[in-house]
Amino acid sequence: MRDLKLDQLHAFARVIELGSFSAAAERLQLSQPAVSLQVRQLERRLGVRLIERIGKRATPTAAGAVLVEHARRIEGVVSAAMDDIATHASGALGRVRIGTGATACIYLLPPVLRDLRRRFPTLELTVTTGNTSDVLKALEISQLDVGLVTLPASGRMFEVIPVLDDAFVAIAAADDTRLPRQATPAALAKLPLVLYETAGNTRRVVDDWFMRAGIRMTPVMELGSVEAIKELVAAGLGCAVLPGTSIRRNGERLPIVARPLAPRLQRKLALVLRRDKVVNRGLREVMSAIRQLA
Repeated sequence: MRDLKLDQLHAFARVIELGSFSAAAERLQLSQPAVSLQVRQLERRLGVRLIERIGKRATPTAAGAVLVEHARRIEGVVSAAMDDIATHASGALGRVRIGTGATACIYLLPPVLRDLRRRFPTLELTVTTGNTSDVLKALEISQLDVGLVTLPASGRMFEVIPVLDDAFVAIAAADDTRLPRQATPAALAKLPLVLYETAGNTRRVVDDWFMRAGIRMTPVMELGSVEAIKELVAAGLGCAVLPGTSIRRNGERLPIVARPLAPRLQRKLALVLRRDKVVNRGLREVMSAIRQLA
């Protein structure tokens, strides 16, 4: 341990993360020879080869794959330690990096973040949006501290804390009389549907709901923005199936109506973080505030 340098571990982890020495050097603001030297010194210290080239990409050897997992955990612990020390040094609570989907970011998090900012002015909050798979990947490599995502969130390295059950609804323009009081898969299949893009868990939940009724849906349009979907529906260009939270926004003025689905459909939102994540005070306060959404 006396000769094991954090800078060497950090450089090694960035090479694996980015797939090349040059990209790691750019990220670390070092020269490529300096990064190569740090990795060679680490290999000499451990007595094993850690990186090999496959084509133009730098990939871990078997030993490197084991070490990179330890390196990520070490980086997380060091980052948490620095955040905690910063609390004593300046009264700050440090930084918490949150990953979530666009819907939760727009409709759920703003009041939570506003309250956190009011109660903890020195807490630095950053929010990144993406699909569940994007957020999980960022958590895995410690680019995020915690995620608020749509389940499922697979991976033994993750701790999953259920937060909220979000029931789906069908929406249509206010003057569209085709939407029944209770929207069944068979009834919706007869209407032009505008659905969320296929990449995320939210769309998969909706597709599975139709499939259980023996219906494979072909939407007339697919969009990555809930707000865009609502605008098109309000303009009379189709109906949609959306999470209920997305239509309960304060000040909603769009001429749309919502109907419950039959059978009921809901998605589960959960907090996800690495099991080995060191939960400092700032992260603990953020998680506590989000859990109160239930």
